[in-house]
Amino acid sequence: MHEHECRYYKRLQSGDVECLLCPHHCHIGEGRSGLCRSRRLVGGSLVSEVYGRPCALAVDPIEKKPLYHFHPGTTCLSIACTGCNLHCLHCQNHDISQAAPDDVGHAELTPEQVVGLCLARGCPGIAYTYTEPLTYIEYVMDTARLAHEKGLWNILVTAGYVCSEPLNDLLPFIDAANVDLKYFNDDTYRKVSGGRLQVVLDTILAMRDAGVWVELTNLLIPNVNDDMDCFRSMCRWMVENGLESVPLHLTRFFPHYRMRHVEPTPLSTLQTARRIATDEGLRVVHLGNVH
Repeated sequence: MHEHECRYYKRLQSGDVECLLCPHHCHIGEGRSGLCRSRRLVGGSLVSEVYGRPCALAVDPIEKKPLYHFHPGTTCLSIACTGCNLHCLHCQNHDISQAAPDDVGHAELTPEQVVGLCLARGCPGIAYTYTEPLTYIEYVMDTARLAHEKGLWNILVTAGYVCSEPLNDLLPFIDAANVDLKYFNDDTYRKVSGGRLQVVLDTILAMRDAGVWVELTNLLIPNVNDDMDCFRSMCRWMVENGLESVPLHLTRFFPHYRMRHVEPTPLSTLQTARRIATDEGLRVVHLGNVH
């Protein structure tokens, strides 16, 4: 079950393959994996080594995703597999997102079993979360399709770093998403997380256009993305693109992973950011990681 052929790649004349899932477009040789660590070339075919191998399962309040305005007060079955196509220096789940599949314990669950478990636990939906669910998109898509057939919701918690074709194939099965809009600066995206800003912005707009309920998270990190002029530009982008009613979660940073030397975000920074957001026309702004 764990060697499931991937859907988005092409074979190259060299014998390698090019992965077409995300903008990294990894060129992968036999026996090697892409940057996400979970998609490997085996016998000339690109396979997902985490399909059917969730490394985390839990029943969570939907507000933990965070989704505050999509069926609040309900629960969801949270599921994750190892891997991520970004390498954020402040990752909160680096022990599973920055790990190879064989380095982390896992269950063996088919999509049918995941849906059955969700129903047995009395959860109205499934959340694909904790790591980057787009790196195991085949497992998400197969599970989400079955979940819809049983009347369950599908929730995506993602950094949004994906190509348009796989995203558009997945969105018909997604009901709600929280997208981590990490920074509103391309250089910071590249240096701190290894991604590009415009890709994430395109993902957010594609979700909006597909009718997905969207909420955004912005983790404010001292001296990384707490410049208020840049933050104001992000808020203006949201308003200019008709996203003024999209809930924005401003989250407080605490030292973690490779940013243990950085101080926690002052509460005053979040309060200033919330004031700017509302001044610019955003209607729903929440503060997170704040007691």
